[in-house]
Amino acid sequence: MRTKDVVLCGLLAAVLFVLQVACGFLPNIEPVTILIIVFTLVLERKTLVIIYTFALLEGVFYGFGIWWIMYLYVWTILYLIVRVMRKNKSSVIWAVVGGGFGLAFGAMCAIPYVVAGGIGAGIAWWTAGLLFDIFHGIGNFVIILILFKPVYSIVNRMKVLYT
Repeated sequence: MRTKDVVLCGLLAAVLFVLQVACGFLPNIEPVTILIIVFTLVLERKTLVIIYTFALLEGVFYGFGIWWIMYLYVWTILYLIVRVMRKNKSSVIWAVVGGGFGLAFGAMCAIPYVVAGGIGAGIAWWTAGLLFDIFHGIGNFVIILILFKPVYSIVNRMKVLYT
């Protein structure tokens, strides 16, 4: 990886982190999902470096608890979904993907709790956050529906200028 790529990935991971913290007062309304979708479409494999740097920043800032483990795989799952569907450019389809991802977020994040405390702990953790998952899904859908094309255009222009 070139120095320019390392700098770009670090900068974009910092953008993810700052925007996520800035939106922290909203119940699971966040720009991370749309940005990971767009980064994956435009930057392809470099997005993995962005995701894991973002996860590292989360751990440093909030502490490395059991919750942190989920950040290592949940965003990677979104990355893989986008890679499979990468030929699609429809903001409606990406809004559905993002909305579904938000709805499923809590279930995916319950896995470390299942491992640590059993199936009951995982189900309890997941069901306690169902309302937040609903907000997450709706928020992702609306944000992506409205902002997908402009954000994609900006990131794509940034890539052209950067390379």
